[in-house]
Amino acid sequence: MTVEDAGHQHGVGQPDAGHADGEGRKTHRTGAGHATSEPMTASDLSACEREPIHAPGGIQPHGYLLVVDETTMRVIQVSANLDALVGAPVDTVLGAPLDAILGHDCADRVTAALARRAPDVPLGTVPLYLGEALIGAERFELVLHRNGTALVLELERRNGTRTGAFASIYPLVRGFVTSLQDAPSVEVLAERAVVEIRRISGFGRALLYRFDEDGHGVVLAEDADDGYERYLHHHFPASDIPAQARALYLKTHLRLIADANYVPVPLVPVLNPMTRAPTDLSASVLRSVSPVHVEYMRNMGTIASMSVSLIVRGELWGMISCHDRAPRHPDFGARMLCEHLGHMLSLQIEAKEESEDAAYRETLRHTLVELLASMAEHTIVADGLAAHAETLLKLGASGGAAIAVEGHVTLLGQTPPASDVLAIVDWLAEHAPTPVFSTYELGAALPDTFPDIHARASGMLAVSMSQMYRHYVIWFRPEARFDVAWAGEPVKREASASDGSGAPHKISPRRSFATWHETIRGRSTRWRTAEIDTAHEFRTALLGFVLRRAEEMAALASELGRANKELEAFSYSVSHDLRAPLRHIVGYGDLLGEFEGERLSERGQRFLSNVLSSARFAGALVDDLLSFSQLGRAALRVTEVDLQSLVEALIAEAARDLEGREVEWRVAALPHVHGDAAFLQIVLRSLVSNALKYSRTRRPAIIELGAQRVGDDQVVFVRDNGVGFDMKYVDKLFGVFQRLHRIEEFEGTGIGLANVRRIVERHDGRTWAEGKVDEGATFFFSLPVAGPADPAALSPDAIGSLRPYSSHA
Repeated sequence: MTVEDAGHQHGVGQPDAGHADGEGRKTHRTGAGHATSEPMTASDLSACEREPIHAPGGIQPHGYLLVVDETTMRVIQVSANLDALVGAPVDTVLGAPLDAILGHDCADRVTAALARRAPDVPLGTVPLYLGEALIGAERFELVLHRNGTALVLELERRNGTRTGAFASIYPLVRGFVTSLQDAPSVEVLAERAVVEIRRISGFGRALLYRFDEDGHGVVLAEDADDGYERYLHHHFPASDIPAQARALYLKTHLRLIADANYVPVPLVPVLNPMTRAPTDLSASVLRSVSPVHVEYMRNMGTIASMSVSLIVRGELWGMISCHDRAPRHPDFGARMLCEHLGHMLSLQIEAKEESEDAAYRETLRHTLVELLASMAEHTIVADGLAAHAETLLKLGASGGAAIAVEGHVTLLGQTPPASDVLAIVDWLAEHAPTPVFSTYELGAALPDTFPDIHARASGMLAVSMSQMYRHYVIWFRPEARFDVAWAGEPVKREASASDGSGAPHKISPRRSFATWHETIRGRSTRWRTAEIDTAHEFRTALLGFVLRRAEEMAALASELGRANKELEAFSYSVSHDLRAPLRHIVGYGDLLGEFEGERLSERGQRFLSNVLSSARFAGALVDDLLSFSQLGRAALRVTEVDLQSLVEALIAEAARDLEGREVEWRVAALPHVHGDAAFLQIVLRSLVSNALKYSRTRRPAIIELGAQRVGDDQVVFVRDNGVGFDMKYVDKLFGVFQRLHRIEEFEGTGIGLANVRRIVERHDGRTWAEGKVDEGATFFFSLPVAGPADPAALSPDAIGSLRPYSSHA
């Protein structure tokens, strides 16, 4: 069973919140979505949607219907009331020629129409109006449409004279069209349309409502006589008009029920002789309607109704619904005029919506261009977006946005906390079906992760900025509570069979149309199509921006690589060529001091000492430069390296130079790694030497070494309790010739740590450091590994519990 046209056709309104009790009082209820007290079951809805309303087996009694075999022009099926017109039992006319039953005037009009039309007019096209024909002593309006290989001919007695609306159609249409063209909005269009349609049709009330994204109807305009219930801005549920009813409204754009108390007139025979099935009356103007729909009308106090479909972009956009408390049968001409005005109104609505949409898209596109132009000043995309927060928020038409890049979140405006945003990013990466994802019910999309997210954000529009990484721009919208007024509680109630026989239950429409209120929670305003489309354009532009930056960086990297190779070659050449002169200076200086030192004055000896000291430092610097240049040129010989053995050898080597120093070594069990053993020895020697150098003022000096598996990396650290450093200078540590202490305090060329970084980076690892002034420093380097974590690797936090490797040197 189904409420075929229920709801919109009868002035059902929109959501409010609450329902009327038995005395008509309004009560209120708050909840998410559209609350109902007794919702229909799945089987009930399925039964409604399966009802064959296109083939009801009968017509309304204010006309006649004949099914004609087109090849023979003989009548094969008629409405049972045809006997009153032809004065003979219906079974006697079956099989007779059309002209023998209705006369030559009627038959000639049908023949002429067929000659003008293509023979393959598909079912569902708008029926042909054949004009008037004289049948007996009366004149009838004739309508014809094709149904498969048969013709369906419908007759309605001409109602009144042609001095009314039909005769003055041109001035009526011209004035109405002019008023529509001047209307500034769809709402004004609707207001003017209901006044005009009601004036032409003579109904007591006319409503115009549109369907929202969920299929519910909302009344935009209303015009009614005194005493009629008002439904302006009310809603009605989508379930009032099942799918097959909406399909009929797309085929037949005007529907009339002249008297809800009518008795349907059956077709004779019941089955079409040509198809052996009920005749499809989808395009019939006389088609009978569902009994539930008629009951719905009576419950509403409506005896006559007429609906006009509004078709926009090929879809059922809305309807104009007319009602009357008494039977009403507008003549065919008036109905044709109403249908025609409905077509023109649909075109105006489409034009208005497309104009508004185009203007809004242009605004968004201007904002997008402004944002992209501003971002051109920035090398990093995230920085460019964050620097122009106001424009970014304007682009998403929202009050808050988040930029998530590499696990870091930048929040702009009103948003959930960063931790929630990161969790949302993880959800998007796993579940979002497209790179641009939107929802106006965030809590429903993420029910398990954020059961009460609507308190902070109910709408989300997310744009992925990368095809490989979890980089997103996300706009958020706050919750927008909707107070919705329904024209009666939006429920079809199930009623038991009245005879108590245990017969199957039937669905009956609601009986009350008193305002029923509902407050909808957990939703934001919806994302408009223009906003989602602009988000796609934004993403495309971002990817292009990132790709352009990547190409620029690649070109720069190539240029830097070439320059580095030239610098390495230059430094190698210079350092190699300087080694011999510097050694000569040191050698001859030593000889001069040995053979002529006694002849030199005290000042001369001091000058000679300074020359030798500077020459030796220059020699060491040249040796380090040569080593640094070689590190970038020499090929890696990767093998399995035992770090434990390397460290033990280094400690033994260092012990020879530590006479008189008190050094305590704390060494955890170190793992095996893959790398170049010689290069890794240089790394460890440099870090251990630094630790010893900068802790020589401590009694005792404590040197700690350890390692820990972190993800796919093996992290090695060297820690000391020496002089430390200020973390604001940490970025200088691993640069060439960068020193944080004066050379008079601690010797060195400033190249050691640069060598460490270069070697580790060539192993696809990284280096970093932590320190505090006068509290020591810790240097870390990581090396990529494969396989399970080494059980012998200990956390640096546990280093204090290690036994000393060796004590006093």
